[in-house]
Amino acid sequence: MQRKGTQHESFDFRARFSDPEGDRRARRKPAAAARAARSAKRKASVVLELLRGADLESTSRKYGVTAATLTEWRDAFLAAGAEALKVRQEAQLDEQGRRMKSVIAEMAMENELLRERIRRMEDEKPFLRWRSRV
Repeated sequence: MQRKGTQHESFDFRARFSDPEGDRRARRKPAAAARAARSAKRKASVVLELLRGADLESTSRKYGVTAATLTEWRDAFLAAGAEALKVRQEAQLDEQGRRMKSVIAEMAMENELLRERIRRMEDEKPFLRWRSRV
């Protein structure tokens, strides 16, 4: 709608309300997204490279990650490996414990059956005594 005496100008919404700083910020990855972009496999390969003897500073520059972050990754990697070994040992101990319990249960059952058998035999001939041959 135009009024008399005024010219209608085309209204460019983007030009008028755009934030040049905002456009650049939208294109940059936030720090959390950048951290999430590093997959576990990628981190593991970097840590393995460090464990094979690569220099911390050069690896830090190579992957664009701080030396402190690489140290955290390495410590977490080693802790997880140690924990996995503990879990495996605990599983072996649990399995050994289950086997021992089954052996003990079997022996207890045999003992109970033998006691019952002895009791029956004694009930049939209560005065039977063993004599020595001396």
